[in-house]
Amino acid sequence: MPPSQGAWFSKCSFTFQLHVEILSGFQSNLRINCFSSLQTNLPIFKLKESCVRRRYSDFEWLKNELERDSKIVVPPLPGKALKRQLPFRGDEGIFEESFIEERRQGLEQFINKIAGHPLAQNERCLHMFLQEETIDRNYVPGKVRQ
Repeated sequence: MPPSQGAWFSKCSFTFQLHVEILSGFQSNLRINCFSSLQTNLPIFKLKESCVRRRYSDFEWLKNELERDSKIVVPPLPGKALKRQLPFRGDEGIFEESFIEERRQGLEQFINKIAGHPLAQNERCLHMFLQEETIDRNYVPGKVRQ
């Protein structure tokens, strides 16, 4: 790699942060929403800052799309919380603060690994996930053109 190209790459940045919100209501209507915010100067992304709302199922969708259409090894997501949703537990289940923080960190690590990968940065599904308000699950997979 030429020195000028290496210097340019070292100045590129990508920061993804995940903020978690618990929406209150009846127990069956409680939901955990993730607000993801992105800041980048990578030229492949059309928006340099974005903030979108995502659910765990959206992260699963992204993982499945990348595994289907890209040539990269996709890291695992933090595990599902099926046992935490059982009734009559002695704790708050999926609404326990330590669980929420552990999941937040796991999802943040997942997306930072994906978005930091040069091949994944070209995938349309990643751009949709990070920068569009809603995910079009009927989109046409492919590469993003600059």
